[in-house]
Amino acid sequence: MNREYLNVILVDNGEENRILFKKVFKDLKVGIKIQIFGNGENLMDYLNSEEAQIPEILFMEKEIPKKNSLEYIEEIKTDFRFDNMVIAIYSDHFSTAEEEEIFVNGANIVMKKPDNYDNLKKVVAEIVTLNWQYHTSGLNKNNFIMKV
Repeated sequence: MNREYLNVILVDNGEENRILFKKVFKDLKVGIKIQIFGNGENLMDYLNSEEAQIPEILFMEKEIPKKNSLEYIEEIKTDFRFDNMVIAIYSDHFSTAEEEEIFVNGANIVMKKPDNYDNLKKVVAEIVTLNWQYHTSGLNKNNFIMKV
């Protein structure tokens, strides 16, 4: 992979969150190509399509309509095409049990969403920078987990 950007997908049913994350990605120093989905069904339709470009990072809100994020993680993890995709689940609040369950189900990152733009940008920049290092060095992403 010799690209100068990361492919990122964001799944969030809230318009405000989608706008906020889009601005954060635009302000980062690492090049980002982002696709945004309002729900998990549209995400899975896209990922299972012929023209899907598999992202390096998938940011998904914990609470999304239809199925919960854990069900989508489970579905994604059964397909070898997504083995190199890092999954970040975010929310305003996680219990310890939820964090454990998310990691056990295959997500790489649990992110407590900060309540202001600057802190969100800092946390997302840290996630993206680490993933950029994995992306450019060919490190095994299967061993990568992070709590922020």
